[in-house]
Amino acid sequence: MTVTPARVQAAIAAVNEASSAQALLMASRALAAMGDPAAIPTLITILGFNNPGAAVAAVDGLVAIGEPAVLPLLGNLDARNYGARAWAIRALAGLRDVRGLEVLVDSLLTDVGPSVRRAAACGLGGLQLQAAGTTGESKALTQCVAALCQGADDGEWVVRYASVVGLERRLSQPPFGADAQRSALAVLRRCSDPELEEVAVVRERARRALQRLDAATTPSLLPPA
Repeated sequence: MTVTPARVQAAIAAVNEASSAQALLMASRALAAMGDPAAIPTLITILGFNNPGAAVAAVDGLVAIGEPAVLPLLGNLDARNYGARAWAIRALAGLRDVRGLEVLVDSLLTDVGPSVRRAAACGLGGLQLQAAGTTGESKALTQCVAALCQGADDGEWVVRYASVVGLERRLSQPPFGADAQRSALAVLRRCSDPELEEVAVVRERARRALQRLDAATTPSLLPPA
């Protein structure tokens, strides 16, 4: 069915008029599925409701809309509403827009929620840094790698795992500065060491990252341990 302005407005009205959690969930899913930029303000509002299912739908909708959702999200980060901010960070991570870099770095390093830190690490691994330009890309890459290296030392293993994945993704996308490369590889080695990383799944993921990076690079990307 064709998405028309009238249908979008009707879907927005359904969200605003929802009288139960289930009704809000269904209305949010319907609005998100339209993928229309006119839905952005309402989808962002949904992030602040105490309805996780509706928030997931709103995040998916914002990510599907893409670039037009980035600035509205950045402009509506509410430090007083932790839930809304956490969902917004998940959306920014999914959008992979370099304008979300500062927020994602701050979230990985300081957020109290492990799931938010994990989402931020995933987002930093997938950011499209080329949009920052040649000079900006180098600076952004340095910020990403530094934050992910710190994330790999997080107290929660899910955050360490996501940071390892993020470092592999960054190393797989040249050009890559020598200093940042050395830092990232040192962290991956540390995470693969059973004497330094107690969680087996994190160690195995770090080992796999090192093996893939070595196999993909000629001559070998990996200096001697």
